[in-house]
Amino acid sequence: MPVERETYTVEVAGVRRDLRLFEVAPGVRIAIVNILGDTELVQAVSRQLAERLRGIDADVLVTAEAKSIPLIYALAAEMGMDWVVLRKSYKPYMGEALKAETLSITTGEHQTLYLDEKDRDLIKGKRIILIDDVISTGSTLQGMQLVVNKAGGEIVAQAAIFTEGERAKWQNVIALGHLPLFVDNDDKPE
Repeated sequence: MPVERETYTVEVAGVRRDLRLFEVAPGVRIAIVNILGDTELVQAVSRQLAERLRGIDADVLVTAEAKSIPLIYALAAEMGMDWVVLRKSYKPYMGEALKAETLSITTGEHQTLYLDEKDRDLIKGKRIILIDDVISTGSTLQGMQLVVNKAGGEIVAQAAIFTEGERAKWQNVIALGHLPLFVDNDDKPE
């Protein structure tokens, strides 16, 4: 039987969701956004993000595996753009992949992002928009930036469904909403 969890209600792109709260550090909880399998939400936020990104001169969308894959696919379809997924594990068929290490807030572990050899030409000399579902600490964003820079791409924008935590830190990110952190079990967002 599933554990009953507290939730935080959000409305984004006209869709309402109750996000489950999970502890990621002692006394700190975050609202978990998981768009995998949520077609209604993915389509709605993709349309809205596409509208916000249309004026940006860009060639390719880039994201990190895995939860944001449906988002980048739907967004690329909306915008008629190429897209690349940076992988979190290396496979032999990826050839001479480029890589960068990052630290995930949701796993608390170091992870490496890999750019498949086949995708290098999609990034080299191109204008890139980095895409994520939620930008929290910025570590995944930083890993994506490192890989894109190594591949010779130029990052022209960063976008997400939500930013999280310190709002002022994410003023340069195009986002549809902001999620608070829940600190000290007081259920009051900060």
